[in-house]
Amino acid sequence: MRECLFCAIAAGELPATVVAEDARALAFMDINPATRGHALVIPRAHAADIVEIADADLAACAALAARVARIARTALGAQGVNILNSSGAAAWQTVFHFHLHVIPRYDGDPLKLPWTPGPGDPDEIEAAAQALR
Repeated sequence: MRECLFCAIAAGELPATVVAEDARALAFMDINPATRGHALVIPRAHAADIVEIADADLAACAALAARVARIARTALGAQGVNILNSSGAAAWQTVFHFHLHVIPRYDGDPLKLPWTPGPGDPDEIEAAAQALR
């Protein structure tokens, strides 16, 4: 297995609940969701953070994040969406492969950023993924 968790997911070596993808980027459900429908968007090519990512990969990730955000608003009924990137440990980055969090927001949801990640309900994660697909 690869040393980078997200590289292994992008290569299909580890499972993920994929909701959208293209040649340069992959969107999959976060297993520690902050809200219903929380997804991650990564480049297929490894880059540790925003400083290292190639411009074309960043553009592909941004476009895919926008696509997932639009779907979250229609399919999940989200009233808003946070797009979040953490670059470096001091900024709460825990997996050192560039990624964008696409966090659907709902009126009255209790989420305060940064959130404390905790395991999500696998059935709920799959149900949200089905809606996002």
